[in-house]
Amino acid sequence: MPDSDVRRYCQDHAEAFLADLIEWLRIPSMSGDPAYAGEVRRSAEWLAEAFRRTGFPTVEIWETGGLPAVFAEWPADDASASAVVVYGHHDVQPVDPLELWQTGPFEPELRGEELFGRGAVDDKGQVAFHLLGLRALLETSGRSAPPVTLRFLVEGEEESGSRNFRAMLQRERARLACEAVVVSDTGMWGRETPTICTGMRGMIECDIDLHGPDIDLHSGSFGGAVPNPLDVMAGLLAGLHDDQRRITLPGFYDDVRPLSDRERELIAKLPYDEAEWLATAASRAPYGESGYSTLERVWARPTAEVNGMWGGYMGPGGKTIVPSDAHAKVSFRIVADQDPLTVKKLFDDYVAATVPAGITAAVDWHTDGVRPCLTPLDEPALLATTRAMERAFDREVLYTREGGSGPEADLADVLGAPVVFLGVGLPDDRIHAPNERVVFPLLLVGAEAAAYLWDELATTLG
Repeated sequence: MPDSDVRRYCQDHAEAFLADLIEWLRIPSMSGDPAYAGEVRRSAEWLAEAFRRTGFPTVEIWETGGLPAVFAEWPADDASASAVVVYGHHDVQPVDPLELWQTGPFEPELRGEELFGRGAVDDKGQVAFHLLGLRALLETSGRSAPPVTLRFLVEGEEESGSRNFRAMLQRERARLACEAVVVSDTGMWGRETPTICTGMRGMIECDIDLHGPDIDLHSGSFGGAVPNPLDVMAGLLAGLHDDQRRITLPGFYDDVRPLSDRERELIAKLPYDEAEWLATAASRAPYGESGYSTLERVWARPTAEVNGMWGGYMGPGGKTIVPSDAHAKVSFRIVADQDPLTVKKLFDDYVAATVPAGITAAVDWHTDGVRPCLTPLDEPALLATTRAMERAFDREVLYTREGGSGPEADLADVLGAPVVFLGVGLPDDRIHAPNERVVFPLLLVGAEAAAYLWDELATTLG
């Protein structure tokens, strides 16, 4: 099967692929808004029918404690062939502020090479390219089945925290048994610099409430004589970092996996422009843990961030009080080998040790957190994915990581398989923002890479 045949097939079927994708993008499957639960279900039903049209012999809608996922399976002809799970999601982010969209978020439009619409890149477009890629592989090779057993799992709650995802994985573990997991919910460094993500940070977040006097007090009568919750909160949060921007929680770095020399070399190989990065961040100077580059800080080092802080009087003019309460929101991004529950305990202990008598502290953790994931650079499934992408892009493929978090660690943990990423989104695709878009030709290249990947994995995994 010459690569040119697969490429030609994807290009020849681009118009039909676009029409199908536009139909799917019209469904406003916003999982975060209960009013759209029916639309999320409609999206699942649309995708299930698309799997059937592609030829999958087994297609099911899996119920969860919330919104539905879609499962599809196509066994390899060889019963001894390896199995691969492909993960994605069919729900999308909310669209506010609506007035900033140039066209309706659920009225997709192709303008030049760019397809605009909510979900175009995150993640409907990147789920859909797999169906085109599989058809290209089968049609150009004359096969009746893929060379590996394919099991797709496309969830409907990723954009609202994947609340029921781990439980679903555990419930269906036997049916999802595999030798590798392919995730197509990520992107590349740039159109001219194709890359593969090798890791994502985890996260855990909380609210902190400090209570001092039972009423706001006159600062002239009581200031300096009773503890001020806002003063205490400011000190507690400022004390999270030392002068090198290292997190001060005792034992916090004990489990952090350090960057290898090879990983640092590959990060430095990327065409990074700090001025351009700062412009994207609408910021004026880099800042962070001493001894690490900006990309290393974002991708491979843990953080503690103050996401919000409030309390006391915030109206016009002055009000000289010792406030009764202070509040803050804090999140921790964690990296390979760290456990969010360990970080939770370390922070709880820190708060208990820091808050003085006369202040009552309550730390409310939103969830048990999201674990980080990292694919070693010598992982055979990663090398197979690299070869597939290099065939599709006709150039060297480099490696990145993601600073954000997702359910990928649950996939690796519950299924006991390595996770690899195959995504073609770009940093300026405005994911989660108004005017989300995808560069449509990149979806065709993604389909081509997916077509090559199954042979590469069949050879690699056995």
